[in-house]
Amino acid sequence: MRVVCPHCNTTNQLPEERLDHRPRCGKCREALFGGGALELSEASFQRHLQRGDLPLLVDFWAPWCGPCRAMAPAYAEAASELEPAVRAAKLNTDEEQAIGARYGIRSIPTMVLFRGGRELARHSGAMMTGDIVRWVRSQLATAH
Repeated sequence: MRVVCPHCNTTNQLPEERLDHRPRCGKCREALFGGGALELSEASFQRHLQRGDLPLLVDFWAPWCGPCRAMAPAYAEAASELEPAVRAAKLNTDEEQAIGARYGIRSIPTMVLFRGGRELARHSGAMMTGDIVRWVRSQLATAH
């Protein structure tokens, strides 16, 4: 299984059964999973989307958005609950406007679930931790 390092963006190969054993990056030696959502830039977004084998959940948000700020703690908690089966990330649409435009993000917060480099599902509007986790798991279960 290919897992992109959240620190140096190196693609690591590891057996799927080792995902739960606190794996470290072969290049920078940092933990591949940190128990929370990563902040993505254009380059790291592309790397995780195209090189990683894990489903990628992206919260498209902006700092001025009240519902985005209100959902942030729930999203962080859901990210740690979903890890290591799902890589959760946040993308600031003010800083990365081209990505938001490319994926047709018209309202925030919007969560988009990707697998295999393609969009699997999306949800607009704030959600609580349990709702995020249930939504992601149900989308992954029905996509098999």
